[in-house]
Amino acid sequence: MPGGEYVRYVALGDSQTEGLGDGDDTTGLRGWADRLAERLAVHHPGLRYANLAVRGRVAAEVHAGQLRPALGLRPDLATVVAGMNDLLRPRFDADETAGHLEAMFAGLTAAGARVATLTFPDVARITPLARPLSRRVDALNRRIRAAADRYGVVVAETAHHRVVTDQRLWSPDRLHAAPLGHERIAAAVAEALRLPGSDDSWALPLPPPDTPVAVGWRALGTELRWAGSFLGPWLGRRLRGRSSGDNRVAKRPELLPVAVPRDPLSP
Repeated sequence: MPGGEYVRYVALGDSQTEGLGDGDDTTGLRGWADRLAERLAVHHPGLRYANLAVRGRVAAEVHAGQLRPALGLRPDLATVVAGMNDLLRPRFDADETAGHLEAMFAGLTAAGARVATLTFPDVARITPLARPLSRRVDALNRRIRAAADRYGVVVAETAHHRVVTDQRLWSPDRLHAAPLGHERIAAAVAEALRLPGSDDSWALPLPPPDTPVAVGWRALGTELRWAGSFLGPWLGRRLRGRSSGDNRVAKRPELLPVAVPRDPLSP
């Protein structure tokens, strides 16, 4: 629907779409989907937007808990981004995960919505300790592309661009984008949707960092501190059968008007 009128945008997904890393639970989360909605509202003033994403959800849970409510909102635009939580599970099944994504693509496109998704970056280039996950990321990305092609789903190809693994785009936990990262994701999806004013500048590298990148023992120390601060607590929740999304509900379950900020492109 390039050039068409978007009236109802619904976002489905997990913590990244909910907006973790861009604001907090006290002041409110913004996130890439909110930022995309703001970009859309510049050109589609009547746009209403709902965000059904909930942190901690795997693809099966997004499918089971969000597809039916999304269809009930009759979106003409929907984004579906899930699978990263699956990648982190010991028993990851790329076919099963992609199958849930494909079912959502099928349901939403059959209802007349234009659907967009994205591919995932190589997490080993963000967190060296995650190197064993690289093959999983590649396997899931290949299946996402194939499923998207079958249903005419727009894909923002973030996986191919080196900038998406620049640590300045990521929160200290390295699992969620920082505000700048969320803005880059929104810009990538906007370009994939061919929104007016969008281009590929989101993929440009950042200027050289002010401080040199840690190497050797300093780098090892950084990794160990990250593991103690973030990886350890995450593993602890998994062992206790708990999730960061327990008792959480969608932050924006109904279609509401979008307030366009003074500068919708600002981080």
